[in-house]
Amino acid sequence: MAGNREFGLRVRSLREAKKLDNPAFSLRKFAQDVGVSATFMSKVETGDFGPPSPERIKRMAELLGVDADELLALARKVDPELSSIIRDQPRAMADFLRTASASGLTDEELRAITDEIRKRKADSQQSQEPKDPQEPRD
Repeated sequence: MAGNREFGLRVRSLREAKKLDNPAFSLRKFAQDVGVSATFMSKVETGDFGPPSPERIKRMAELLGVDADELLALARKVDPELSSIIRDQPRAMADFLRTASASGLTDEELRAITDEIRKRKADSQQSQEPKDPQEPRD
């Protein structure tokens, strides 16, 4: 089985850092909480085995207190939720992602666009909420 040394080293580094704060956070305990054997996890960390499934990687990120997308990217995997989003609107999402990628936007610019989309969505939802008839009008 082909491994991914970069992924394994990152996971080991994160786990060992966590263990400094919590000595009970052993390889065996971590593996158990992720839902894999300690042997498998050890082989992942050494790069002998490839990363587990995206769902287990997301669980690893949760336990390690890091962003799941960071670990998924290191594992060269995609969150199944993203695949589902693209399948729901294949043309629009593919066009959006290709355009964003080709534009050469920085991480900061992409975050600003994301924040703007969230703000517009929240504003749109607020304007659709029914008004309280008890509320005084302007």
